[in-house]
Amino acid sequence: MKGTILPEKMIICPEDLILVTGAAGFIGSKLVEILLERGFRNLRCFARPSSNSAKLKSIVQRCGGAARVEIITGNLLSREDCIAAAKDVTLVYHLAAGRGQKMYADAYMNSVVTTRNLIEGCLHHHSLRRFVSISSFSVYSNTGKPGGRLLDESCPVEQHPELRGDAYAFAKVKQDELVAHYRKKFGVPAVIVRPGYVYGPGNEGITGRVGIGTFGIFLHLGGSNRIPLTFVDNCAEAIVLAGLKQGVDGEIFNVVDDDLPSSREFLRLYKRHVRRFPSVYLPHMLSYLLCYLWEKYSQWSEGQLPPVYSRKEWHTAWKPTRYTNEKLKSLLGWMPRVSSREGLCRFFESCKQKGRHA
Repeated sequence: MKGTILPEKMIICPEDLILVTGAAGFIGSKLVEILLERGFRNLRCFARPSSNSAKLKSIVQRCGGAARVEIITGNLLSREDCIAAAKDVTLVYHLAAGRGQKMYADAYMNSVVTTRNLIEGCLHHHSLRRFVSISSFSVYSNTGKPGGRLLDESCPVEQHPELRGDAYAFAKVKQDELVAHYRKKFGVPAVIVRPGYVYGPGNEGITGRVGIGTFGIFLHLGGSNRIPLTFVDNCAEAIVLAGLKQGVDGEIFNVVDDDLPSSREFLRLYKRHVRRFPSVYLPHMLSYLLCYLWEKYSQWSEGQLPPVYSRKEWHTAWKPTRYTNEKLKSLLGWMPRVSSREGLCRFFESCKQKGRHA
């Protein structure tokens, strides 16, 4: 099994209670599957009442065996729900987040306030051995670094995320700050995991790091940039290991796969295996100029044009950058379950099937 940890190197045993928030989601359901495959027999899966839990229930039925898997619904904005969910829990995988929120206040409530409530719920019971908080590559600023340099866990995060025009990135920066605060002030044994772009069957869109289709034609902005992809199985495996391994409290782990394709390679393969569509490549300097003009017009128009494309966003998404998973491998013993080649094949096939049934 990939990423095997000897029992004496794990902080919990198979009978200890594990809480997974966002368990019905794209990554969460895969994480539950891997935990069951590894022999953990006491899981509490937390999902929103509006979540579609059919896939999660299918996984539990297929992989659960003699395991005790409790699927509960609730709202992490409720302190009472958080206290109930955290009862007797030794390990928390916190994947629930405010993804898709356009308003800063909504994103903050659904990522930061929910995380605070959950940590407070854990502190109420005094049984927690580790809290794994899922962050994102979107927190990195990437502005003070020359193009082509390596982005790793030591790189600075956005100091003014409110200026990015990205509510999700803003909320994730604030969530990371909150987790660090609780670790420093209250001794919460926390680990932060920052995945790149998680892809696979169930998430068939083309990442904005390749380009955007806002103007009626696909603008290819990535060019020769490597895309920080991680296949959903590989990402879930990394998150599982971050919760189990001894001696990594306080660490941050970036998650990207090996042999990352360039934006140009990805787009070419997508057109070959899924569908063809017109696209125009914008060189980096031109895309930077367009982001600058968009940013300035948004300021001049006092928000009539949302500041979704800015120089900060360009540095994050389209600036030439290299990525590494060395820390993940060296400290956690992580290895990809699925190669990039195989992952892309599965992804393109899923995209094609979804297109046929659309």
